[in-house]
Amino acid sequence: MVASDKAGLSAPRRALVELVQERNFGRVEHLPVRGGEPVLDPPPRVVREVKLGGENDPRPERALANFRLKRQWVELFELFDAVGDGTVDVLEFKNGLPFKALVADPAR
Repeated sequence: MVASDKAGLSAPRRALVELVQERNFGRVEHLPVRGGEPVLDPPPRVVREVKLGGENDPRPERALANFRLKRQWVELFELFDAVGDGTVDVLEFKNGLPFKALVADPAR
């Protein structure tokens, strides 16, 4: 069962939430997942999208110790649990929330 708030997350999941909220728009490339947990050491490649004339600051909730997770986070962490050990090739995020994940599945 995936935690419903930030404080209930494991340290790696909490770090990923904070990384995405810090960048706000962009993508994480080749994110390893081990035992259902994102691996951030060494840091994955993060490509930040800069919105010209738009809002590029970190999300304000990044500084909060706790808040209720939006559905996108819960679904992403459920995906990590399903992947177990693997790689998320691309994790795209918008407005500090996961938007789309590309995961290669083995051919059967």
